[in-house]
Amino acid sequence: MDGFTFGTFQSKRQFHIKALPEEIGGYVFLVGDPGRSPIIAEAFENPVHVGFNREYNLYTGTLAGEKVSVCSTGIGGPSSAIAVEELVKCGAHTFLRVGTCGGMDLKVKGGDLVIAQGAVRAEGTSYEYIPQGYPAVASFEVAAALKMAAEKLGGADFHIGVVQSKDSFYGETEPDTMPVAYDLNQRVPAYVKCGCLATEMECAAIFSVGLVRKARCGAVLTALWNDGRVKAGLPDVPTQDSTNAINCAVEAFRILIEEDKNN
Repeated sequence: MDGFTFGTFQSKRQFHIKALPEEIGGYVFLVGDPGRSPIIAEAFENPVHVGFNREYNLYTGTLAGEKVSVCSTGIGGPSSAIAVEELVKCGAHTFLRVGTCGGMDLKVKGGDLVIAQGAVRAEGTSYEYIPQGYPAVASFEVAAALKMAAEKLGGADFHIGVVQSKDSFYGETEPDTMPVAYDLNQRVPAYVKCGCLATEMECAAIFSVGLVRKARCGAVLTALWNDGRVKAGLPDVPTQDSTNAINCAVEAFRILIEEDKNN
């Protein structure tokens, strides 16, 4: 039975997202901000508001002839993992995170797009799914579709590679105020030396759940700023405009839907 079971209580409606299987598409956009769900739903044909519970704001419609959904996840790994788990139980098989990040590599500027191939597991949720030492990686098909979409649409420079997923936003932005500053101030520069492009809070969890539940996952992120560029005296213009990332994600799903129909 799709749904959840607690003791003798069973329900087809999911416990947190409050959705039924028939209300969810196979392809799902994942956004952190609940306010971004209706913005993405504007790209759907005949969008329907499925519901809004806790941080989960859900819409479903059609795109390129296929049933698709968008679900907000709130901030961080635990709530993102819950969303993917329950959406998979409703029949979703492909997920695309449309989010934001802070640039780490000096080549990543505010306003650039970052397509995540994998995520540094500097958080806790992924360890409830996959063993230590196992990588949190995106689906090749989803990452490839995002690359094709970014090349087709233009509008922003884009980068493809590894991002860091963490649990503490202020551990990144104000590390010297933390009792563990010595650790934070050593690890982050090490990630940069390894070519880590950006830092964010959800990819490792989403990719890990996808690996375990056999779902395809990927992510395209808007770099809001790069503090490292500012400290290095390089130009950087902060942004909060996610339009390019949204357009890239919608086009990527169009590409994936067409490829899936032909396979």
